[in-house]
Amino acid sequence: MTEVDLYAFLNQHKLGVLGTICPADTPQSSLVGIAVTPKLEIIFDTVKHSRKYPNLLARPACSFIVGGWGATEQTVQYEGVAEELKSPDLQVYQEIYFKAWPDGPARMSWPGIVYFVVKPTWIRYSDFDQRPPLIVEWKALSGSLAMTL
Repeated sequence: MTEVDLYAFLNQHKLGVLGTICPADTPQSSLVGIAVTPKLEIIFDTVKHSRKYPNLLARPACSFIVGGWGATEQTVQYEGVAEELKSPDLQVYQEIYFKAWPDGPARMSWPGIVYFVVKPTWIRYSDFDQRPPLIVEWKALSGSLAMTL
């Protein structure tokens, strides 16, 4: 499993479960539509009146689960740091997001719509459909990901 393979796996999934921490120090989860960059960054949109929006502003560390639905036991556990996107980066990431979500431009008229990018700090790919299971981890080191054993 290489980073290219991991990108291909993530890119075939359009939904992920986002985990954040609220002001009361309790976890909150939400299902969000995602797009992925070749750098394994996750992009999603939300609205400012959602619970996740103030959570991410106050505590940008977050997590995702991608995959594992249906008949497969292939999943990605993903931890990273979220950043609300602003110009000029916003347009670059929106292009990627809109390729995954062609209806995305229609949501731009929603009141309070915002976009986030999450940069990975740790990723674990698990494939329990294999015997023995395949489990590969990456950790962020000096701005890039390195496979750990």
